[in-house]
Amino acid sequence: MRAGRTGFTTGTCAAAAAKAAVMLLTGLPRPEQVEIALPGGSRVTLAVEAASVRGSSANAAVRKDAGDDPDVTDGCIVTAHVQWSDQDAVTFRAGEGVGTVTKPGLALKPGEPAINPVPRRMISDAVREVTDRGVLVTIAVPGGVEIAKKTFNPRLGVTGGLSILGTSGIVRPFSSDALRDSLKCSLSVARACNVRNAVFVPGRIGERAARNHFLLKEEQLIEVSNEWGFVLDEAAKIDFEGLLVLGHPGKLAKLVAGWWDTHSSKSTSAVPVVRGLAESLLGGVFPESNTVEGLFASLVDDDRRKLGDALAARIRREVHDRICRSYSVAVVLVNLRGDPLGRAGDLTPWKRRTDRSHLALSESSG
Repeated sequence: MRAGRTGFTTGTCAAAAAKAAVMLLTGLPRPEQVEIALPGGSRVTLAVEAASVRGSSANAAVRKDAGDDPDVTDGCIVTAHVQWSDQDAVTFRAGEGVGTVTKPGLALKPGEPAINPVPRRMISDAVREVTDRGVLVTIAVPGGVEIAKKTFNPRLGVTGGLSILGTSGIVRPFSSDALRDSLKCSLSVARACNVRNAVFVPGRIGERAARNHFLLKEEQLIEVSNEWGFVLDEAAKIDFEGLLVLGHPGKLAKLVAGWWDTHSSKSTSAVPVVRGLAESLLGGVFPESNTVEGLFASLVDDDRRKLGDALAARIRREVHDRICRSYSVAVVLVNLRGDPLGRAGDLTPWKRRTDRSHLALSESSG
């Protein structure tokens, strides 16, 4: 099988754009392409989309190519505006579409442009290949405000646009590295914001249900996607007081079977797990269903509640054993509409809403 085509991070594009702009600022001809160093020591060449000089400042732009990775920033333009500075160092500003850090716990202090440490080093190194003078670099990503809404940035406390990211400078197709980095940042922000009782959800269904059933601070809620083994191992290093796992059993039941990466390429359907538990708990043979949602829908209310509570208890035990910590674990299962299917554990640490959904949830057996 052909390996997927690699691409470049926004940090690599920003470094290339900054170098091209500084070249113009020093009087060199407009470059069609520039070569920069990656953190690992190798060098790459990127095409310069546009470049111009005006008075005592210069601009350059590089278009991001994420390769075969489904990156939301693929194809975006990363620009650098540079001007001489009275300081000796290379300093940074956030331009259009680049966010600002507003919460503690990240690698940058609140108030700083969201240009991460490795990209900052890459930009500085690229500039220093051209000049030793002090340079103020403003990085921008036109359209970045809208793109950022599709990322973890709002939850991490990065407002006003994207983060300029990258640890290796290279985007590897379908790599989970970026997601894992975001999850570690989410946990770090939660800890820095004194979150004591975290909420982990697989995705949007769990997120909506969590917000509907509980009163949560933004930093409490962490969207895990498929990285359950990774995020639970990271969470085990943090002194939380409680952890609530909330989501659809089509994902979370996979944990019972030992599938800690719940992506469909790394695990199989949760239907056999749920069906097996239903048959042992309720007796009899159940109508065929290709989905966990359909299996639950085929049950009468009392049986649905019994199965939901029993499955939640099994998931709770697996999660608790994985983290090997003394803090409490609770599990809430919901259907695709976000309605409660079952629960296990004490939900007291999470303040519940006093609506009809909450009443349905609180009436579940613990």
